[in-house]
Amino acid sequence: MSFVVVIPARFASTRLPGKPLLDIVGKPMIQHVYERACESAASAVYIATDDERIAEVVRGFGGEVVMTRADHQSGTDRIQEVASLLGLDASAIVVNVQGDEPLIPAATINQVAENLQNNADAGISSLYHEIEDAHEWRNPNAVKVVTDGEGYAQYFSRSPIPWQDGENIQAKRHIGVYAYRVATLNQFVGWPRAWLEISERLEQLRAMHHGVRIIMDKAV
Repeated sequence: MSFVVVIPARFASTRLPGKPLLDIVGKPMIQHVYERACESAASAVYIATDDERIAEVVRGFGGEVVMTRADHQSGTDRIQEVASLLGLDASAIVVNVQGDEPLIPAATINQVAENLQNNADAGISSLYHEIEDAHEWRNPNAVKVVTDGEGYAQYFSRSPIPWQDGENIQAKRHIGVYAYRVATLNQFVGWPRAWLEISERLEQLRAMHHGVRIIMDKAV
Protein backbone atom coordinates (compact mmCIF):
# COMPACT_ATOMS: atom_id res chain seq x y z
CA MET A 1 0.00 0.00 0.00
CA SER A 2 1.40 3.38 -1.04
CA PHE A 3 -0.04 6.76 -0.10
CA VAL A 4 0.90 10.19 1.21
CA VAL A 5 -0.76 12.23 3.94
CA VAL A 6 -1.58 15.93 3.62
CA ILE A 7 -2.63 17.90 6.70
CA PRO A 8 -4.29 21.23 5.87
CA ALA A 9 -3.61 23.87 8.53
CA ARG A 10 -5.17 27.34 8.46
CA PHE A 11 -4.40 30.10 10.94
CA ALA A 12 -7.58 32.02 10.16
CA SER A 13 -10.65 30.61 11.87
CA THR A 14 -13.95 32.26 12.73
CA ARG A 15 -14.30 30.17 15.89
CA LEU A 16 -10.70 29.86 17.12
CA PRO A 17 -7.95 31.77 15.27
CA GLY A 18 -4.55 30.11 15.43
CA LYS A 19 -5.98 26.73 16.44
CA PRO A 20 -3.17 24.66 14.80
CA LEU A 21 -0.66 26.36 17.12
CA LEU A 22 -2.56 25.80 20.37
CA ASP A 23 -0.32 24.24 23.01
CA ILE A 24 -1.27 20.71 24.05
CA VAL A 25 1.01 19.22 26.74
CA GLY A 26 3.99 21.22 25.54
CA LYS A 27 3.56 20.86 21.77
CA PRO A 28 1.48 22.74 19.20
CA MET A 29 -1.62 20.85 18.08
CA ILE A 30 -0.32 20.56 14.52
CA GLN A 31 2.79 18.73 15.76
CA HIS A 32 0.67 16.11 17.50
CA VAL A 33 -1.30 15.55 14.28
CA TYR A 34 1.92 15.34 12.25
CA GLU A 35 3.48 12.81 14.62
CA ARG A 36 0.36 10.64 14.53
CA ALA A 37 0.38 10.69 10.74
CA CYS A 38 4.06 9.74 10.69
CA GLU A 39 3.17 6.61 12.68
CA SER A 40 1.01 5.44 9.75
CA ALA A 41 2.21 3.56 6.67
CA ALA A 42 2.35 6.78 4.62
CA SER A 43 5.42 7.21 2.44
CA ALA A 44 5.44 10.95 3.23
CA VAL A 45 3.54 13.44 5.40
CA TYR A 46 3.08 17.10 4.43
CA ILE A 47 1.47 20.05 6.18
CA ALA A 48 -0.31 22.41 3.79
CA THR A 49 -0.71 26.00 4.93
CA ASP A 50 -1.03 29.52 3.58
CA ASP A 51 0.34 31.09 6.76
CA GLU A 52 4.03 31.67 7.43
CA ARG A 53 3.49 31.53 11.21
CA ILE A 54 2.35 27.93 10.94
CA ALA A 55 5.07 27.10 8.41
CA GLU A 56 7.77 28.42 10.74
CA VAL A 57 6.54 26.28 13.64
CA VAL A 58 6.33 23.18 11.44
CA ARG A 59 9.86 23.66 10.13
CA GLY A 60 10.98 24.11 13.74
CA PHE A 61 9.90 20.59 14.69
CA GLY A 62 11.21 19.08 11.45
CA GLY A 63 7.96 18.77 9.52
CA GLU A 64 7.52 19.06 5.76
CA VAL A 65 5.62 22.19 4.68
CA VAL A 66 3.89 22.95 1.38
CA MET A 67 2.81 26.58 1.02
CA THR A 68 -0.56 26.98 -0.70
CA ARG A 69 -2.82 29.76 -1.90
CA ALA A 70 -5.13 31.47 0.58
CA ASP A 71 -8.22 31.60 -1.63
CA HIS A 72 -9.33 27.96 -1.68
CA GLN A 73 -13.07 27.33 -1.31
CA SER A 74 -12.57 24.04 0.54
CA GLY A 75 -9.98 21.78 2.08
CA THR A 76 -10.25 19.44 -0.90
CA ASP A 77 -9.24 22.25 -3.25
CA ARG A 78 -6.17 22.86 -1.07
CA ILE A 79 -5.27 19.16 -1.11
CA GLN A 80 -5.39 19.18 -4.92
CA GLU A 81 -2.98 22.11 -5.08
CA VAL A 82 -0.52 20.18 -2.91
CA ALA A 83 -0.82 17.09 -5.13
CA SER A 84 -0.14 19.29 -8.15
CA LEU A 85 2.85 21.03 -6.56
CA LEU A 86 4.32 17.66 -5.58
CA GLY A 87 3.79 16.29 -9.09
CA LEU A 88 1.88 13.25 -7.84
CA ASP A 89 0.71 10.74 -10.44
CA ALA A 90 -3.02 10.63 -11.25
CA SER A 91 -3.22 7.13 -9.75
CA ALA A 92 -1.61 8.15 -6.44
CA ILE A 93 -3.62 8.10 -3.20
CA VAL A 94 -3.65 11.11 -0.87
CA VAL A 95 -5.10 10.97 2.65
CA ASN A 96 -6.48 14.21 4.07
CA VAL A 97 -6.02 14.35 7.85
CA GLN A 98 -7.61 17.36 9.53
CA GLY A 99 -5.20 19.64 11.36
CA ASP A 100 -7.32 19.61 14.53
CA GLU A 101 -7.22 15.84 15.11
CA PRO A 102 -4.30 15.39 17.54
CA LEU A 103 -5.55 11.98 18.71
CA ILE A 104 -6.21 10.38 15.32
CA PRO A 105 -4.94 6.77 15.38
CA ALA A 106 -2.42 5.71 12.75
CA ALA A 107 -4.65 2.69 12.12
CA THR A 108 -7.47 5.00 11.02
CA ILE A 109 -5.21 6.64 8.44
CA ASN A 110 -4.08 3.27 7.12
CA GLN A 111 -7.66 1.99 7.01
CA VAL A 112 -9.02 4.80 4.85
CA ALA A 113 -6.11 4.51 2.40
CA GLU A 114 -6.39 0.73 2.15
CA ASN A 115 -10.15 0.90 1.62
CA LEU A 116 -9.71 3.18 -1.39
CA GLN A 117 -6.90 1.04 -2.79
CA ASN A 118 -9.13 -2.05 -2.57
CA ASN A 119 -12.10 -0.44 -4.36
CA ALA A 120 -11.04 0.48 -7.87
CA ASP A 121 -14.37 2.08 -8.82
CA ALA A 122 -14.25 4.55 -5.91
CA GLY A 123 -12.65 7.97 -6.24
CA ILE A 124 -12.83 8.77 -2.53
CA SER A 125 -13.01 6.77 0.68
CA SER A 126 -13.99 7.80 4.19
CA LEU A 127 -15.09 6.38 7.53
CA TYR A 128 -17.97 6.41 10.01
CA HIS A 129 -18.91 5.24 13.45
CA GLU A 130 -22.32 4.04 14.56
CA ILE A 131 -24.78 6.39 16.25
CA GLU A 132 -27.04 5.02 18.95
CA ASP A 133 -27.78 8.27 20.77
CA ALA A 134 -30.76 10.35 19.63
CA HIS A 135 -29.12 13.64 20.67
CA GLU A 136 -26.07 12.95 18.50
CA TRP A 137 -28.32 11.91 15.61
CA ARG A 138 -30.21 15.22 15.76
CA ASN A 139 -27.09 17.37 16.22
CA PRO A 140 -26.38 19.34 12.99
CA ASN A 141 -22.68 19.40 13.86
CA ALA A 142 -22.65 15.60 13.60
CA VAL A 143 -22.67 14.78 9.89
CA LYS A 144 -24.65 11.64 9.07
CA VAL A 145 -24.09 9.30 6.13
CA VAL A 146 -26.40 6.73 4.55
CA THR A 147 -24.75 3.89 2.63
CA ASP A 148 -25.96 1.30 0.14
CA GLY A 149 -25.62 -2.47 0.40
CA GLU A 150 -22.07 -2.37 -0.97
CA GLY A 151 -20.86 0.29 1.45
CA TYR A 152 -20.97 3.27 -0.91
CA ALA A 153 -22.27 6.60 0.35
CA GLN A 154 -25.74 7.52 -0.85
CA TYR A 155 -25.96 10.87 0.93
CA PHE A 156 -24.37 12.97 3.67
CA SER A 157 -26.42 15.41 5.74
CA ARG A 158 -26.44 17.49 8.89
CA SER A 159 -30.09 16.51 9.28
CA PRO A 160 -31.07 13.33 11.17
CA ILE A 161 -30.96 10.65 8.46
CA PRO A 162 -32.31 8.10 7.87
CA TRP A 163 -35.49 9.20 9.64
CA GLN A 164 -36.56 6.92 12.47
CA ASP A 165 -39.36 6.88 15.02
CA GLY A 166 -38.59 6.31 18.67
CA GLU A 167 -35.32 6.54 20.55
CA ASN A 168 -33.61 3.33 19.36
CA ILE A 169 -31.44 5.03 16.75
CA GLN A 170 -29.39 3.17 14.16
CA ALA A 171 -27.40 5.62 12.07
CA LYS A 172 -23.86 6.42 10.94
CA ARG A 173 -21.82 9.49 11.85
CA HIS A 174 -19.27 10.54 9.28
CA ILE A 175 -15.66 10.84 10.43
CA GLY A 176 -13.91 13.58 8.45
CA VAL A 177 -10.84 11.73 7.21
CA TYR A 178 -10.64 11.10 3.47
CA ALA A 179 -8.50 9.27 0.94
CA TYR A 180 -8.56 10.54 -2.65
CA ARG A 181 -7.21 9.41 -5.95
CA VAL A 182 -5.29 12.32 -7.46
CA ALA A 183 -7.31 11.92 -10.67
CA THR A 184 -10.47 12.61 -8.65
CA LEU A 185 -8.90 15.66 -7.01
CA ASN A 186 -7.97 17.03 -10.42
CA GLN A 187 -11.57 16.67 -11.57
CA PHE A 188 -12.96 18.10 -8.34
CA VAL A 189 -11.31 21.50 -8.67
CA GLY A 190 -12.75 21.94 -12.16
CA TRP A 191 -16.34 21.53 -11.01
CA PRO A 192 -18.48 24.43 -9.76
CA ARG A 193 -19.81 24.17 -6.23
CA ALA A 194 -23.01 22.13 -6.16
CA TRP A 195 -26.22 23.43 -4.62
CA LEU A 196 -26.34 20.61 -2.07
CA GLU A 197 -22.71 21.26 -1.12
CA ILE A 198 -23.57 24.90 -0.39
CA SER A 199 -26.81 24.04 1.42
CA GLU A 200 -25.31 21.35 3.68
CA ARG A 201 -21.84 22.96 3.87
CA LEU A 202 -20.34 19.57 2.95
CA GLU A 203 -17.78 19.60 0.15
CA GLN A 204 -18.00 15.84 -0.50
CA LEU A 205 -21.45 16.46 -1.97
CA ARG A 206 -19.79 18.26 -4.89
CA ALA A 207 -18.01 15.04 -5.80
CA MET A 208 -21.18 12.96 -5.42
CA HIS A 209 -23.14 15.45 -7.53
CA HIS A 210 -20.71 14.74 -10.36
CA GLY A 211 -20.89 10.96 -10.03
CA VAL A 212 -17.85 10.20 -7.87
CA ARG A 213 -18.37 7.09 -5.74
CA ILE A 214 -17.36 7.34 -2.09
CA ILE A 215 -16.66 4.02 -0.38
CA MET A 216 -17.30 4.03 3.37
CA ASP A 217 -16.11 1.76 6.16
CA LYS A 218 -16.69 1.55 9.88
CA ALA A 219 -13.66 2.99 11.67
CA VAL A 220 -11.55 0.48 13.55
